[in-house]
Amino acid sequence: MEKNVATVAVEEGFMPFRDYRTWYRVSGSIGSPLLPLVVAHGGPGCTHDYVDSFKDIAALDGRPVIHYDQLGNGNSTRLPEKGPDFWTVSLFLEELDALLSHLGIASRYAFLGQSWGGMLGAEHAVRQPEGLKALVIANSPANMHTWVAEANRLRRDLPQMVQDTLLKHEEAGTLTDPDYLAASRVFYDRHVCRVVPWPPEVARTFAIMDVDNTVYRNMNGPTEFHVIGTMKDWTIEDRLSQISAPTLLISGRHDEATPEVVRPYADNVPDCRWVVFEDSSHMPHVEEKTLCLATVSDFLKLHDER
Repeated sequence: MEKNVATVAVEEGFMPFRDYRTWYRVSGSIGSPLLPLVVAHGGPGCTHDYVDSFKDIAALDGRPVIHYDQLGNGNSTRLPEKGPDFWTVSLFLEELDALLSHLGIASRYAFLGQSWGGMLGAEHAVRQPEGLKALVIANSPANMHTWVAEANRLRRDLPQMVQDTLLKHEEAGTLTDPDYLAASRVFYDRHVCRVVPWPPEVARTFAIMDVDNTVYRNMNGPTEFHVIGTMKDWTIEDRLSQISAPTLLISGRHDEATPEVVRPYADNVPDCRWVVFEDSSHMPHVEEKTLCLATVSDFLKLHDER
């Protein structure tokens, strides 16, 4: 797969959005008869880098794959001065609609959202947009209360010394202390990305967030264990039955998005297939890349005629 990537045409650009700019990249030809796939990163507040591997689907089966950095992140306009009232689900839904229109694909497309990106995808899908022909929800919570409860349950399984270090610095408010970051990394290496060392594209996302965590801090909070931002009470469980697009649900056996976290999608989306990647945590597209990309590609091929 890797050796074919160089043969795929790549186009980057910026879309005007409100008074800002949203960066996007198209791998492959937007004029292809196959469903274009829009990929949304997680966070909220990550960047496209860590989900970059999905671009290889363009080489795998010829469909165009669109990545973009959501407003406030990565190559798009950064807005560190904006507070919680600005960073809303409706903002990112508006941005997604604008991107689909800008690229001329609003009448026919597939959408893949990873983690927060899948939450955004579900919010988009419950509106039953006519052009959404297939939906992939990857490693995404359906209810933030469940997400936090499960993250803290997994935390209780960490070595006691790691738990003690986390608690010590949380009580002291020293969340940037190297010992706290090292203890947090134990959790991340178990339940976020089990490839050690992290691949460059994954490390790049976290390095960018270290410099500017505006969106994550405002929407999520300071850590995975303390969701106190604008998303703290978010849920879509009671609206999932409104999703009409055929849906592929992805999670990893060691995922911080545990079965309890993602099960509402499987139980409530009318046409939903759930695939668990046995050797992955939160990033099957990195941890079991070949199998994950083939699984997504095969699912999308089923809906290219829609």
